[in-house]
Amino acid sequence: MSQSLSKICAHIVFSTKYRRPLINEKIQEELWNYLGGVCNELECVCIKVGGYVDHIHILCVLSKKIPPMKLLQALKQNSSKWIKTKGKEYSDFYWQDGYAIFSVNPYELDVVIKYIANQKAHHERKNFKEELRGFLKKYNVEYDERFIWD
Repeated sequence: MSQSLSKICAHIVFSTKYRRPLINEKIQEELWNYLGGVCNELECVCIKVGGYVDHIHILCVLSKKIPPMKLLQALKQNSSKWIKTKGKEYSDFYWQDGYAIFSVNPYELDVVIKYIANQKAHHERKNFKEELRGFLKKYNVEYDERFIWD
C-alpha cells in the first residue's frame, strides 16, 4: 500500500484534579470549544466535546501523526494554562494526572454524541466515579482502584 490510511475514533474522558466542580456554566462552552480547537490543531478531528462540572468527554478521530498520549498532554496542558487566564476563581485549576480513552465503532458515533450531549441529565443519576467504573467494566479494562482517583 503506497499510503497510510487510518480512522480510529476515540472517546476520551478525564476529570479535574480531585474531581473538584470547577467547570461551571460561565466557562463550560468556551472550554469545550477550546478543547475542540486543540484537537483540530493536532489533526485529530473533533466530533463532540462536553462534560459536567468535574470532568470532560471528547469524541474525536485520532490523527495518524501523533500518539494519543501527546494529544492528551496538549489538551490538558494548554487548556489548564488557558482556563487560569479566565478569572481568579480558576487560578487553582488542574486536571487529574491520568485519563481514559476508548475506541468507538464509527457506526456508533451518534450514540456517543448523544451521551456526551446529555451529561447534565446523566449526572443527576450517576456521579463521575460510577460513570468511569461503568466504562472500564464495559471495555473490560483492568485497573487498580487505588490509582485512578487523584
